[in-house]
Amino acid sequence: MNQVDQWNRLAAGRSYDRREFLRGLCGSALATTVSSVLPRRAWGSAVKRRKVVVVTFGGGARDEETFAPEGQQNIPRMLQELMPQAAFFTQVVNRGILGHYVATASLATGVYERFNNFADVSPENPTLFEYFRQSLKRPASDAWVVAPSNGFNRIGQSSHGLYTGAGASVILPKRLLAHADGSAAFGGLEHLLNDNYESPIQAPVALASEMPSEQVASMLKLSVADFAAHASTLNSPDELSLFVARRIMREVAPCLLWVTLHDIDVAHTGAFSLYLEGIRRSDTICAELWRTIQSEPEYKDQTNLLILPDFGRDSDGDAGGNGFQHHRTGDALSRTTWMMALGPDVRQNTVVDRPIESIDLTPTVAALFGCDARMSQGHLIRELGL
Repeated sequence: MNQVDQWNRLAAGRSYDRREFLRGLCGSALATTVSSVLPRRAWGSAVKRRKVVVVTFGGGARDEETFAPEGQQNIPRMLQELMPQAAFFTQVVNRGILGHYVATASLATGVYERFNNFADVSPENPTLFEYFRQSLKRPASDAWVVAPSNGFNRIGQSSHGLYTGAGASVILPKRLLAHADGSAAFGGLEHLLNDNYESPIQAPVALASEMPSEQVASMLKLSVADFAAHASTLNSPDELSLFVARRIMREVAPCLLWVTLHDIDVAHTGAFSLYLEGIRRSDTICAELWRTIQSEPEYKDQTNLLILPDFGRDSDGDAGGNGFQHHRTGDALSRTTWMMALGPDVRQNTVVDRPIESIDLTPTVAALFGCDARMSQGHLIRELGL
């Protein structure tokens, strides 16, 4: 058996384990397994009202700390509140570079980007936001990204010449709280400025020039001082991102909202307890976002929520890695994750076993909006009503 066959077999085995974990937890309530794609659905005018929220985990979590029996205590809200309403994809494979910015850029373009993960560059290929805005003639206020600061300030707009000016409005919550040198602009907020746990050098908070802090605060109907006062009650950067995402939904109600969580990546420090804390916090944030979607009139019953890690982490048994701490080996456990989807275009209470790739996200979301991600290299995930 060659290396590729071994890799595929291990990845498939992991997806089988996930399915069995879920069946063991949910019993007969999770009874539907999809082995083939669903028939294409007629959209008509419904596309005009469709909204999508994407949540990615920067610093993916392993099964051992999530969907395995010993890890289920860390994700109670995803399992108990979201899973019965969701389609769960057991095998999402990332074949690209395992760095958080470049991997998130790959998710957003539908192409495995190849730039240096720590470079201050835009994706080379058009992003989902550009396909959405240009195809449907939508304003910048209709596509937003809420992202961790360092390196993610260019995620909303590619360098592709055919899509100049069609990117998303990117908000970096830490930027509202920091001076240009990355230090806290308000006392007592230093714990919210933790930025990049993977880089050996802690860079200052990246400052995007596209949207000044005052303009962001004005759009969200919240002064910078009031924002800082609320931030002082929060425990982590991801809680800050949740607050901003909710404010965007309430005040701007964009059709496309992308939120990247990053607390889990504290695993790079080697602190297992903080890694678990990041998983539990991400679990809560995903459930809170779904509750917000269901409570906001602009989003209720017309919004699809897609949740997925950017990639996995190393196995404890791989001598070439560092277990939960890093994602260096490139083996099946580092590359194979999952996706959870909820919403009006999703078949509920369903497990999908067939392998998909992380780059399938962009063409699929584009299709949900009725537009074509023509330069992406992914394939449509037809289990999502396509």
